[in-house]
Amino acid sequence: MSRNVLFISGSPRAEARTKAVINVVYRLLRDKQGNSQLLDLHRHVLPLFNGEPAQQELDTVVQLRKLAQEADAFFIVTPEYHNGISGALKNALEFLSSDQFKGKPVAIAAAAGGGKGGINALNNLRLVLRGVHANVLPVQYVADPHQIDEHGIFTDEAGVQALQELVLELASAVNAEVRV
Repeated sequence: MSRNVLFISGSPRAEARTKAVINVVYRLLRDKQGNSQLLDLHRHVLPLFNGEPAQQELDTVVQLRKLAQEADAFFIVTPEYHNGISGALKNALEFLSSDQFKGKPVAIAAAAGGGKGGINALNNLRLVLRGVHANVLPVQYVADPHQIDEHGIFTDEAGVQALQELVLELASAVNAEVRV
């Protein structure tokens, strides 16, 4: 059975390290799962969430909600900004709810920047995803800056192997959801 995975690159930057990570996992999981969609928050610009019902009618919001609703699983990569997830990612998640996430498996990763590690962003992301009843996998991954070259290519073979294991765990969780 083909499953639909939504990949979210949670950085608003054009040259973000999150893209290097997402490109690796997108390729790995796409090859195993079939249907995959990529949502890049640099390209998919959303208005600042204000809770007004009229925002739900905006094209970018409708598209986001549709992609999330159709997803059987998610793979979300965030940068770490001031010990948390990016504002762009938090804003995107504000437009979603348990209607899109409840019980769906979610793999998470961070692209670390200036030596702070990325673990705080992942802890923050887990907390936010708990609020929408997502089934966040216990395994996670942090990419360090040295693993990504000046062209934005993920070059670390040990890191690719770790991401491969996370991809396999997500694929297993997706398939387990089908059997339940």
